[in-house]
Amino acid sequence: MKNKFYTCIVVLFFLLTNKNYSQQQTNLYKIVDEVSSKRIESDVRKLAGFGTRNTFSDTTSRTRGIGAARRWIKAEFEQIAANCNNCLDVFYQSITVTPEDGNRIPHNAKIVNVVAIQKGTRFPNNYIIMSGDIDSRASNTTNFTIDAPGANDNASGMAGTIEAARVLSKYDFENSIVYVGLSGEEQGLFGGKGLAEYAQKNNWNIIGVLNNDMIGNIEGVDGVIDNRSFRIFSEPVPPTETERERTMRRYYGGEVDGISRQLARYIYSTTKNIMPEMNPMMIYRLDRFGRGGHHKPFNDLGFAGVRIMEAHENYNRQHQDVRTENGIKYGDVIEGVNFEYAKKITAVNAITLASLAWAPEAPKNVSIGGVVEPSAKLKWVKSKNPNILGYKIYWRKTTSPTWDYSRYVGNVSEFTLDGVVIDNFYFGVVAVGKNGYESLVSFPSSVF
Repeated sequence: MKNKFYTCIVVLFFLLTNKNYSQQQTNLYKIVDEVSSKRIESDVRKLAGFGTRNTFSDTTSRTRGIGAARRWIKAEFEQIAANCNNCLDVFYQSITVTPEDGNRIPHNAKIVNVVAIQKGTRFPNNYIIMSGDIDSRASNTTNFTIDAPGANDNASGMAGTIEAARVLSKYDFENSIVYVGLSGEEQGLFGGKGLAEYAQKNNWNIIGVLNNDMIGNIEGVDGVIDNRSFRIFSEPVPPTETERERTMRRYYGGEVDGISRQLARYIYSTTKNIMPEMNPMMIYRLDRFGRGGHHKPFNDLGFAGVRIMEAHENYNRQHQDVRTENGIKYGDVIEGVNFEYAKKITAVNAITLASLAWAPEAPKNVSIGGVVEPSAKLKWVKSKNPNILGYKIYWRKTTSPTWDYSRYVGNVSEFTLDGVVIDNFYFGVVAVGKNGYESLVSFPSSVF
């Protein structure tokens, strides 16, 4: 009788969601098609055309320096807002830095971010953030007068963020989306630090941060040319975890199941479902070896955040004065950006943002039981959101990087997976919306 009951649930789930799932895929495919490489190219050329966007470069010129760049970005966001009936709230957010804040700061300056918020219709205090960096640099990061076009690092990520805003502003979402140009990255991630602290102060519920830093190069310094692969960097567990949580991991696992890692898996699965031609590479590291990006300040405060970037870097085009030596061209110039590739990674961001913005919140207070038993048991707190259809349990082998098995269990607050031994797998729970979109996976945080 019990098996028949759950069979009926599964059949009902299929009937209710099959139509919505088709519409869901149609919407995401449409978003992919709407991303324009020509608009991205135009924006990259415009940003590189400011000569330098060094954090300490000219702020008054209309044609050169970071001041002109950020005013242009703000104007672009405002134009997008005008085209969507003022659906974006556009503003500057800033902090002040001094030489005491780091050896890359030659004098006092304002670190100014450009923020555009597309408010959610139902849960405006839930935020998904896509960021690019405004600033650029040459070989010497404190030389703020020399040309530093920063075409790939990081006009590409900034242009992708603007393009995602153009595309997604045509849609309504339950959760809010933030499109932001962050400054001061090359001096020590100060723009991200400022916005993360602003978000914390204003009690933002951040679902995830997609930091895009260099999404336009396909020709690696190692000679590899690849226009389909990209990397997703994510830290394993939040640095804000408690001693109790660290102790629990020794006995219950979860060393690679922090909130940022679940965000990385979400990007991976969304990409493979909608853009199977792409090759997302989940890198189990905060960032490149010994380096950092603008998602880190959000991670530092306990928010989920990842870095999305090209798979094969060309170091001759990064942090270099524009020049030619021994027949080798150095410098981050337009010729190093592949705009079709930047379009693909922008589309990856756009469908991830849309999926999360249409999805319900992840289940809260997920706990797990089944020690020395033949079946795994999970419990969670049911949401009061009327747009939730029910919940789905995911599990995978402990050595697998992805969630490989799943079962929809209905609109319940607990479920037992008969015959699935808790010792052999990791488990998580998602909320499924009536529109077919799924939340991030919630990894169990306690045991019963």
